[in-house]
Amino acid sequence: MSALPALASEQTQIGEQVLVPGVPPITPAERLAILANAPMQPRRPQRPADHGLFDLGARNQLEMF
Repeated sequence: MSALPALASEQTQIGEQVLVPGVPPITPAERLAILANAPMQPRRPQRPADHGLFDLGARNQLEMF
């Protein structure tokens, strides 16, 4: 049997990661670009939009006649 070639690896914060041949590792600049293009998230919990068009309570009212 022939010996398998040694795979390249890199050290990360969570341990050693094996690199797939032909696939370049993600650079810190690419990681920052992914975070910058991600949708914005609220910093605090948001109140529900329960007024006007989005008022689900008003939809449950019975008809008067």
